Amino acid sequence: MTTTLAPPAPPAAPAEDLGALARHHGLSVSGARPSLPAYVRQLWSRRDFITAFATARLTAQFSQARLGQVWQVMTPLLNAAVYYLIFGVLMNAKNGVPDYVPFLITGIFVWTFTANTVQAGTRAISGNLGLVRALHFPRASLPISLAFQQLQQLLFSLAALVVMLACFGEFPTWSWLLAVPALFLQALFSTGVALALARLAARTPDISQLMPFVLRTWMYASGAMFSIQNLAGSGRFPDAVVLALQCNPAAVYIDLMRFALIESFTGAQLPPHVWALAAGWALLAFAGGFVWFWKAEETYGRG
Repeated sequence: MTTTLAPPAPPAAPAEDLGALARHHGLSVSGARPSLPAYVRQLWSRRDFITAFATARLTAQFSQARLGQVWQVMTPLLNAAVYYLIFGVLMNAKNGVPDYVPFLITGIFVWTFTANTVQAGTRAISGNLGLVRALHFPRASLPISLAFQQLQQLLFSLAALVVMLACFGEFPTWSWLLAVPALFLQALFSTGVALALARLAARTPDISQLMPFVLRTWMYASGAMFSIQNLAGSGRFPDAVVLALQCNPAAVYIDLMRFALIESFTGAQLPPHVWALAAGWALLAFAGGFVWFWKAEETYGRG
């Protein structure tokens, strides 16, 4: 009985040959990260999806509540009332602060925008895994869309803020136009932080549980309820600590909005080079957060 030996298998093609063959036939890796310029173009082509997704989320956010979107205004107002009782009355933070109520409510409304945008960023990927795994689109659309949702909510709330400021004697002046670039820079900064946290939370979902504590600490360091200038004049803190508080990006944007909207809040209460500082924080956070998010584009939804 004779045994016929099978011919030896041909050697496997080197990986580089397979890659060249794929490129020759126009094939590419599924879900591969595009170049940065191509990624930006993809995002721009999805701008309608970004705005529609943000609007739909905003509409659905309070759809189950009886008061509906009134809670967009009521939430920061109730927070301001609590902080007025604690800081303004019990801790006497209103001492030496002219127009403390407009000072406080402006700070709370502006801070709420930053805090909500950052918190939403931590859930941008992990909270939309079904969408990420089912469809192919630039993943940065999600944190940017959620940031745009918070900006829409802020613009709606600003109408109520204007009414409340008028009740305390703060009426529109030319300086109110400064609120537009201040809000634009704040939106860029907040979106950049949301993009960075979206990447972190995609791999470590526990970050979303930690963020409320981080945000609460950040709020207390941002002068939303008290005057950093009065704190500096008290002499109780080293100059380095005061400088860090003044350069805190959240405090910078809060102060710029107060400067724009409150007549008694003058340029003397702003840190030096405040507009350069605001622009620097915005560009650094947005560019850094966007590029860092893009570098992990192919990993989202695959864990």
